[in-house]
Amino acid sequence: MMVPPLPKFTNDGFLGGRLRLRQPAAGYRAGLDPVLLAASIPAKPGQRVLELGCGVGTALFCLGRRVTGLVLTGVELQPLYADCARRNATDNNIAAQVVEADLSNLPSSIRQIRYHHVLANPPYFLRDQGTPSVEVGREIALGEQTPLALWVHTAAKRLEPGGFATFIQRADRLEQMLSLMAQHLGSLQVLPFAPRIGRDCHLVLVRGRKAGRAALRLHAPVILHQAAAHLQDEKDYCPSVSAVLRDGQPLYFPQ
Repeated sequence: MMVPPLPKFTNDGFLGGRLRLRQPAAGYRAGLDPVLLAASIPAKPGQRVLELGCGVGTALFCLGRRVTGLVLTGVELQPLYADCARRNATDNNIAAQVVEADLSNLPSSIRQIRYHHVLANPPYFLRDQGTPSVEVGREIALGEQTPLALWVHTAAKRLEPGGFATFIQRADRLEQMLSLMAQHLGSLQVLPFAPRIGRDCHLVLVRGRKAGRAALRLHAPVILHQAAAHLQDEKDYCPSVSAVLRDGQPLYFPQ
């Protein structure tokens, strides 16, 4: 009987090295998206923040590094990633609770609390489209097994009145996101991201407020890269985006 090999891990720097995260060397690996998600959250010290599908804790801990004094909770389905998140919280001296659970069956310790902010980076790809990844962790993280409707419904239920739910998602799923969020949330806002000037937006942040009544706002896109085309290996992020990625600065929705 063959014994499966033990997973390998890397220790990667985020926010210009202000945060170091242990994550599996194979499978889903955090990149730009959770950092942008965290930068968009206008949380204040003392507020309660819940991340659904927190993975190794990238978004949750980027936020915790920028804003001190938050009450942070993460929910993660995969045991390997939940364990990494707990270790990362300890190693980075960030107080956080990480719960291993399915969104459809959250423990009472979470169901009994209302949060000021709920954030999530749901899987991007419908499983009836494309080819599943051979890496189980990557497939669960990127291929939709839990319906997007459950992500939105769960986020809305966990909010206190006036609280905000913020999602990052592919632009081609924006129509579905808005339709689902409008069933539970108001004051919807969309902040698109375009890779370069003149290019189609490929990524969106979408925010809704519990009991919000304001009209939908579609903001001007954030441009990620300065040059019109990728001409060299060096990264050419626009200054506002570079400030987020390297200095841990916020990137709030426009007022």
